Amino acid sequence: MSINYAEKIPNNVDLADDRALQRALEHWQPRFMDWWREMGPNDFAGADVYLRTATGVDAEGWAHYGTVKMPDYRWGIFLADPIADRTIGFGDSFGQPVWRQVPGEFRSQFRRLIVTQGDTEPASVEQQRRLGHTCPSLFDLRNLFQINVEEGRHLWAMVYLLHAYFGRDGREEAEELLARHSGDADKPRILGTFNEPIEDWLSFLCFTYFTDRDGKFQLKSLAESSFDPLARTCRFMLTEEAHHMFVGETGLGRVVRRTLEVMKETGSEEPQAIQRQGAVDLPLLQRYLNFWFSSSLDLFGSEVSSNAASAFANGIKGRPDEATQYQDHVCADSSVEMEMPDGRGGLKKETVGMRNAMNEVLRNAYVRDCEIGLKRWNTQIKRAGFGFELRLPSSRFRRAIGAWANIPTDTEGGPTPREEFDRGLPEWIPSAADKAHVKSLMRRVVEPGKMAGWIAPPERGVNNLPVDYEYVRLD
Repeated sequence: MSINYAEKIPNNVDLADDRALQRALEHWQPRFMDWWREMGPNDFAGADVYLRTATGVDAEGWAHYGTVKMPDYRWGIFLADPIADRTIGFGDSFGQPVWRQVPGEFRSQFRRLIVTQGDTEPASVEQQRRLGHTCPSLFDLRNLFQINVEEGRHLWAMVYLLHAYFGRDGREEAEELLARHSGDADKPRILGTFNEPIEDWLSFLCFTYFTDRDGKFQLKSLAESSFDPLARTCRFMLTEEAHHMFVGETGLGRVVRRTLEVMKETGSEEPQAIQRQGAVDLPLLQRYLNFWFSSSLDLFGSEVSSNAASAFANGIKGRPDEATQYQDHVCADSSVEMEMPDGRGGLKKETVGMRNAMNEVLRNAYVRDCEIGLKRWNTQIKRAGFGFELRLPSSRFRRAIGAWANIPTDTEGGPTPREEFDRGLPEWIPSAADKAHVKSLMRRVVEPGKMAGWIAPPERGVNNLPVDYEYVRLD
């Protein structure tokens, strides 16, 4: 399906055929632009940025690259092509035709999920809005802005669903998505991770690796939904989300590569020696990984959840790749065994119905996916002749939601006395000194082809262009 860019709001949903919906969205559009100008990367409004814009939703050749000022970017509404004769893939209605409208009895559940997903999109733009001032290269600055405009488009994706299928309630929720702000004391974003400050590029790369990866799994779950417009919306969002994770994985890989170069140059693995050369030592990187990984784990919810069971049973939210990864698509009688805290500082085994364990199924798949990047980075380290190994902490570490909430454990997941946990925490997550060192590295580099000293150049440029291309022309 091609996208109509002749309309005020680019779309492939025949918006012109629904005048009431078109007027409502055109009424919301200037409010979105006001939010972008106030809370987006507004200091760069006059910059010419080499950006990718969707021109279609098919798998081949769906994007156009060109230079544009970000306020002129054409945000719009794009759904993946419908799948002919698609049926419900899981839950109590398995095998029945998918829904074109929201069933009344599931209206509030759907609205809550769409609002929560929609709230994360502008939140990340707000978290990242000042990073352009400390970019390590024009290549990285362009990637930041590409992510920002696509998060803005993902907000549009959820706002369309709210306007089109939830009436007045949906329109009011769409307004609230612009009223909340990341870290605001009075009206913060819904999920805690999206209120964390992102004040340096190492945090940004960890965020795009870990937190955007959570977004991938949430979108893949919603792409299985029995509500077909939501499923089609999320399928297309996933094509854009992949770039965000790519920025995180390759960016952290470049940090590791530069650190290894400095270790070879100095002949030392000593963190202070590496820091004196203006690089990120590997133990410091490990602490950043610990922080952002553990922050992202809570986004999946509690290990045992009646809400997750209801969402699966009712066909609202499935498991990623439901058709290809699983044989039992109803899960009415299956169960899974979990290790839980016993309340006395030890562990116990619990058998949990599979439907109630859907959050944990999703979290475990996420953990396995996160491990892929670490294996690559550890291969780099080993090939360079060093013995350090980056690891993910236990999924029990530093949790604020679920069975392990506020239960002190070490990074291996072992229950730990509170006083030992408090003493160990500065060695497990970034300390004030760590943050100060990383902040000292954040010096803006905007000469084409040049890189900050703490990160290696990318292996290739964007869209077959050279690395030294002027991806952003600053005003």
